[in-house]
Amino acid sequence: MKIFIGWDSREDDAYKVCVHTLLKHSSMPLEIIPLKQISLRDSGLYKRDEGAVSTEFAFTRFLTPHLSNYSGWSLFIDCDFLFTKDVAELYNMRDDEFALMCVKHDYIPKDSVKMDGQKQVAYPRKNWSSCILWNCGHESNQTLTPEVVNNESGAFLHRFQWLDDKEIGEIPLEWNWLEGEYDKPEKPPAVIHYTNGGPWFKECRDVDYADLWDKSILEWKLSGGLK
Repeated sequence: MKIFIGWDSREDDAYKVCVHTLLKHSSMPLEIIPLKQISLRDSGLYKRDEGAVSTEFAFTRFLTPHLSNYSGWSLFIDCDFLFTKDVAELYNMRDDEFALMCVKHDYIPKDSVKMDGQKQVAYPRKNWSSCILWNCGHESNQTLTPEVVNNESGAFLHRFQWLDDKEIGEIPLEWNWLEGEYDKPEKPPAVIHYTNGGPWFKECRDVDYADLWDKSILEWKLSGGLK
């Protein structure tokens, strides 16, 4: 299973926990690729003049089909994910009928400020693009070229406007559960998404499931780090 993870220089610890928990629970081999903007720029693949964005991978995620040679299925996730279940369960939900699949959130952010003091912005289909199960070989995704990714608007990309709505499949909420936006369930969801900032930021030490994140970063350190 090929997994692309958005990487941000301010959230390297978040990335470490994401990878650690992916590997810890996975029953299948994983090929994990960090989407580092500086590397994509150095290769000439990414040239976008972004302006003010909340993360370094705000737009690079849409290169996933190209980086997958427009074939097979790939998963993109933000780096601020913590997995408590086997990602193979998510992968097994793939359906060739769809160009991509995601959790179809319908919410208004509770706070006006998110991680690292950044302004929280509400917009249609917010956080749909934070976890995308891509059908990279789907005909409609052939149009998502690096040129399109480098030039189209944020609304066009994050709202999946190159697709018909019927081409967007749905996966269960627990695979992109937004900490701070949804009520805490009795049992941890399959994925905890610290979308407003996680315990790696000192101002976010009291978020839900901070104890699981602390345990996971300790496990990562004791394991000797990323392999």
